[in-house]
Amino acid sequence: MNKGKVIIAGAGPGDPDLLTIRAAKYLQQADVVLTDRLVSDEILKKYISVNAEIIFVGKQCRRGHSTPQEFINHLLVMHANNGKLVVRLKGGDVSLFANILDELTVLESNGIPFEIIPGVTAASGAAAYAAIPLTARGLSTAVRLLTYYKSDIVDDNYWKELAQTNDTLVFYMSAETLPDLVYQLTCNGIDPEKLMAIVQQATTPCQHVQVISLYDFDANKNNKLVSPTLVIIGKVVNLHQRFKWVENNNAGKYYFAPLTGKIKKQAVILEDVIVS
Repeated sequence: MNKGKVIIAGAGPGDPDLLTIRAAKYLQQADVVLTDRLVSDEILKKYISVNAEIIFVGKQCRRGHSTPQEFINHLLVMHANNGKLVVRLKGGDVSLFANILDELTVLESNGIPFEIIPGVTAASGAAAYAAIPLTARGLSTAVRLLTYYKSDIVDDNYWKELAQTNDTLVFYMSAETLPDLVYQLTCNGIDPEKLMAIVQQATTPCQHVQVISLYDFDANKNNKLVSPTLVIIGKVVNLHQRFKWVENNNAGKYYFAPLTGKIKKQAVILEDVIVS
């Protein structure tokens, strides 16, 4: 049997209308779709053939059930070796803070053809729907995409540089470490004119944007942030109030379902099948 093919595609940050046309075409042709948690249900219902098998392989970092990367790799190889067209669907863009290198490596080592389709990354989606131009002329000439999901990922010297730069800072996957993130930047003397936007569930009907000074941040009032949460820091954040075109709505509600119930059960069953 001829080998199939794997399409690694970005689904965008939430709004299903931000899915690319190329990704939509492959979803309509797919035999198997391996989807992350941060993919709109509307995409799964609207663009995937009723004959395709949908497998939920989401991750939730330190919370709830997470699908092991080795298991995802196994599924990619198994279905492609069976001649299937497999779409590996990831939230946002596939190349930013994703496990694409692991998946590319296993596909290459098994001689499986693949294609990479970019998606609208969370930074672009959140910035647009929060009306925060990331490199607005006169306010910022560059943007840095960062993550601070664990406390030892950024060293002291880099914190000093981040506090002093005029670049816009965008932090992915940093909601749980936000108090320490703010502490590091304020201790290193970040300019008070640089505001912080905490953007929860960007581009979805549950989007919520909170703009505050880093020096006024109260960790006790921000301990129930809904995933995914993106943090934008810089002078460009001051533009949000002036140009915002999306109002906060459905605060506290979940647009992306946690990995429980059917999704969790399905992933666990599939793991048991492979192990046995």
